[in-house]
Amino acid sequence: MRSLKRARQHLRVPVRPAPRLLASPATAPSLTSRSLASSAASKAPDAASSGSSTCVNPITSLLIANRGEIALRIARTAAAMGIRTTTLYTDVDAASQHARCSAHSIALGPAAGYLDGPRIVQLAKAHGIQALHPGYGFLSENAGFAAACEEAGIVFVGPPAKAMADMGDKARSKEIMTAAGVPCVPGYHGSEQTPEQLRARACEVRFPVLLKSVKGGGGKGMRIVRTEDEFDAQLKSARAEARASFGEGGEVMLVEKYIVRPRHVEVQVFADRHGNCVALGERDCSVQRRHQKILEESPAPALDDVTRKDLWDKARLAALAVGYVGAGTVEFILDRDGGEFYFMEMNTRLQVEHPVSEMVTGTDLVEWQFRVAAGERLPLTQEEIEERIKERGAAIEARIYAENPDRGFFPDSGKLVHLSTPKTSEDVRIDAGFIEGDTVSEAYDGMIAKLIVRGRDRETAIRKMELALNEYEVVGLSTNIEFLKRLCRSQAFIEGDVETGFIEKWRDELFAPRHVADEVFVQAALGCLLSSQSHATALAPSRDGPHGETLGFGKASTQGERKFTLRVQDDANAEEGELVDVSVVQTGVSLFNVAVSRRGSETPQVLQNIVCESASPSATKTTLTTFYPQTRIESTVVRNPTTDGGERLTVFQLGAKTELQLVTPAWFEKALGLKEVAASVVAPMPCKILRNEVVEGQSVEKGAPLVVIESMKMETVIRSPQNGVIKKLAHKEGDICKAGTTLVLFEEDTTAEAS
Repeated sequence: MRSLKRARQHLRVPVRPAPRLLASPATAPSLTSRSLASSAASKAPDAASSGSSTCVNPITSLLIANRGEIALRIARTAAAMGIRTTTLYTDVDAASQHARCSAHSIALGPAAGYLDGPRIVQLAKAHGIQALHPGYGFLSENAGFAAACEEAGIVFVGPPAKAMADMGDKARSKEIMTAAGVPCVPGYHGSEQTPEQLRARACEVRFPVLLKSVKGGGGKGMRIVRTEDEFDAQLKSARAEARASFGEGGEVMLVEKYIVRPRHVEVQVFADRHGNCVALGERDCSVQRRHQKILEESPAPALDDVTRKDLWDKARLAALAVGYVGAGTVEFILDRDGGEFYFMEMNTRLQVEHPVSEMVTGTDLVEWQFRVAAGERLPLTQEEIEERIKERGAAIEARIYAENPDRGFFPDSGKLVHLSTPKTSEDVRIDAGFIEGDTVSEAYDGMIAKLIVRGRDRETAIRKMELALNEYEVVGLSTNIEFLKRLCRSQAFIEGDVETGFIEKWRDELFAPRHVADEVFVQAALGCLLSSQSHATALAPSRDGPHGETLGFGKASTQGERKFTLRVQDDANAEEGELVDVSVVQTGVSLFNVAVSRRGSETPQVLQNIVCESASPSATKTTLTTFYPQTRIESTVVRNPTTDGGERLTVFQLGAKTELQLVTPAWFEKALGLKEVAASVVAPMPCKILRNEVVEGQSVEKGAPLVVIESMKMETVIRSPQNGVIKKLAHKEGDICKAGTTLVLFEEDTTAEAS
């Protein structure tokens, strides 16, 4: 292991010659580069002996074996290079953007079709396609699939199957890295796999420990075990999730020392078939939830140059040790307390966060993949890359997920009723797989898009990220956008005080309830009024007077009065949302008097003679510009009916999103039978039942686990909202449930009180 404070030393040069790193004709590699390549040579398979051809054979046709934003991103670069592309789609994705982006698209059938390797290879052969790009996820790190492509004569745009197998097996990869001199996290990576044996190994390593599958990735099959007492339960849970995610062999576990205050820093490496390997900088991915990344940035903050270059060298050494070819990411844990770093794993594919490295190096890594797969040399030397990194500042990527951070990052799915994105530029990039009107399915990962920004320095990049997020508008499902804005405003994040436990450490700040200003309720009410008027005008001729006044009898001040009751939908607040009454009186063309009555206030807030203009109001979406006595406010108000017959209003205003419920009068609710079913727990979204944690007749306390479900590749525990007695469990393990389906019924016990 190497100390973060220790100066970097040149790697040892072995006696026998080895392939040198890529250098321009005018310059020879530095001593460090020569040493690095030579050090790995004795352990790395020779490119020529492995059967890889070094002649250039340009790719002309491509099958993209993936979906969503990465399929679209690959297709864009392929089109720019004149490569004819064919895409794949399942029944779920039949109307998707990636299925439509190519003139050639092939159906795969059920949702799991993207995992059907033999059929995908057969389709590529049948259609005479030269090459296949696996993207990330699905089959991208499946060594058997890569080998099948090679055997079928199809160029696999990725690393050799053997390198993939060696680095994909976490136990094997650590053996290779230890032999190559790359420091690894202390732990057990052997074949003893009974619960008793693994528990004994954990005791040797000493708690807390980290359990993770040898086939793991994306946080699946990973559990932190803090005490010996909870080891067996956590092992069972990790194995179940790993088997579901990775199939046979996924239940084989590693036991590693859990670094209490770790940073997750990874290095983007790229190698060709000529023995050249470069590092395109590092990315800090420490801000995570459920062991999955939310924000990624480059360069990593608060990292000294000596350590930075040491990480790059170790990453290149790791790639060369396995004869790597193509794009890969070597991941490290940095111990903030001990001041040391350790190899964690290597992702043998393009990463979700690769645009961050592209931003700071001015490269297109997918283009590099195509060129290397065709047999070309790397386009840049290590020295040229480092010069670019010095010039291009800092970049940050935010993953836009369909999830609710205020409810434990609970995954969501549904139709994108409204979608408005930031304006893109050279420094603001969006990689997205959806447009307005598309449906985010629960069958796949819930990432909607990636927002990437670049600034001259880290502070500028953070400010630009927040400004871009302020322009992002999504209605129809929950997203993490508001949470990402709070991250960008966090002083600890701005100062670079990051670690993988960042969210939990700053939970009170990041999840604090937000006060909603009166003007938000005013804009919501005006939006409802104007959209209703627009709808009525479309159905019947106007009966307005010559200046907008209503024709008829009675006092002008009362004729146009409308009352709205709005409830704040604030998931960060454990209590029921605030109720606010808004009264609107139209006194002339675009002229209104408004009164806002909030619970606990003695007198309403009255705003007179405010001018409100609307651009193309519709029954569902209204854009407002309102002139208040002291300011002008622009808002977008979106009306979205809910499954229970109610209506939700979403207001985008001054860079913030507020969700409100339009409260139905009690008599109307009763007449239509809309009252919520009492004493039950329902599925919050479409899901699969993994297991019931209680039995009928059991007494439970508020917060106790009731049912474990799986949705959008994530395992979630449904907990009891109250103290009570279980009357009925509506579903068994393996059942598939729709959103709103009753999962658990309670006895009507009036003595049970919520704690």
